[in-house]
Amino acid sequence: MNLLLEEIIIYGSVFLLCLLVVFIYIRKQKRESNIVEQKITQAKADGLYEPVSLHPVVDQHSCIKSGACITVCPEKDILGIRNGKATVINASQCIGHGACFHACPTQAISLCIGTEKRGFELPHVDQNFETNVPGIFIAGELGGMGLIRNAVEQGRQAIENLTKSIKKNSKAEYDVLIVGAGPAGISASLMAKKNKLKFITLEQDSLGGTVFSFPRSKIVMTSPMDLPLYGKVKLYETSKTELLELWEDVLGKNEISVSENTKVDAIEKKHDFFSIRTKNGEEYTSQTVLISIGRRGSPRKLNVNGEHLEKVAYRLLEPENISNKNILVVGGGDSAIESALLLADQNKVSLSYRKESFNRLKPKNSEQIKTAISKGSIDVIYNSNIDLIKENSLTLSITDSEDKIAIDNDLVYIFAGGELPSQFLKNSGIQITKKFGDAMLKH
Repeated sequence: MNLLLEEIIIYGSVFLLCLLVVFIYIRKQKRESNIVEQKITQAKADGLYEPVSLHPVVDQHSCIKSGACITVCPEKDILGIRNGKATVINASQCIGHGACFHACPTQAISLCIGTEKRGFELPHVDQNFETNVPGIFIAGELGGMGLIRNAVEQGRQAIENLTKSIKKNSKAEYDVLIVGAGPAGISASLMAKKNKLKFITLEQDSLGGTVFSFPRSKIVMTSPMDLPLYGKVKLYETSKTELLELWEDVLGKNEISVSENTKVDAIEKKHDFFSIRTKNGEEYTSQTVLISIGRRGSPRKLNVNGEHLEKVAYRLLEPENISNKNILVVGGGDSAIESALLLADQNKVSLSYRKESFNRLKPKNSEQIKTAISKGSIDVIYNSNIDLIKENSLTLSITDSEDKIAIDNDLVYIFAGGELPSQFLKNSGIQITKKFGDAMLKH
């Protein structure tokens, strides 16, 4: 009888202990879910919940809550666990690393572009990076993959694929003409050299493309990348200067030159090759063309009186060399905020934004601009638009009001985004489609 009672006590204790463990687990899970729910609510309030480009989509039926997707993501609070399943929190902050996609043990994550409500324009490109026009290839940001590592890999793969179509007896001057010298274009140039192709690389601005337009002290977040003719590059945090020096070094050692300040104006198919014309009036012929330009295309202008003045610029190159100026920065995105912060140390900076509050900012930028406003180092003028720009001043108009603000001004930096080079692509015969939640990477 005593033995039976002891067994009952032991089994009862074990049962109660199990119940306690389950209770603690469920309570912990509920607490964590509530935290994630609060983050999602805040993300929606801040305008960060809806994706703006490539982003993860989780299949709730396949997710087993391994947490691998959250652990490997280099960014903060893109994904979280809610009710035992992975879910997206700040989708607009996703920059397409793809680490979550590869880490998921049950293949529950797809990387998608656009949403059911918000379309995302992309040129038609197949798995070989070839467009609907045979012989014209696209790699990098323009094709939807903006991360430096992804662009480098796509540039390499695109050259590998187009090399197979090169003919020995073509009348064309080049085997491949590369448009753009950003990460994808640089990688493609190195791969073309490695494959012993006859090629030329044209860049409308300077070596580095979009990266060159970053403020000098801006940190460029990257992942390890395999650079042709160089090998594995492990850069997690680096400055624009260091990255450009790396590219200049590897290009120089391989005797590759880039034709800078040469913007391609038109691509036309002629017989078995392409005729490529530039804004400078130059003409080239090539068997194939690789377009590796950014989605930004040409900077979007405001079309206001005085915008043609030399003091107006659309990118900030060397903020440390600018001091004691009255500066107006226009825009409410990360580029505008980062530039205003960089200039505020040595100048009097005002920031004009057409809306009543900032949204979709990176958390760090959001915190820093709030601090700058509270300290008075940056004067933010919400609900405002430039009305007139003069040599030493400018006028801002206030939304839904007849009020105007006149301020002293030496320099204007406009960050109003860029325009997708749709017409250039269409004139080349390339189809552009709108993606509404389509999977770019799917198991």
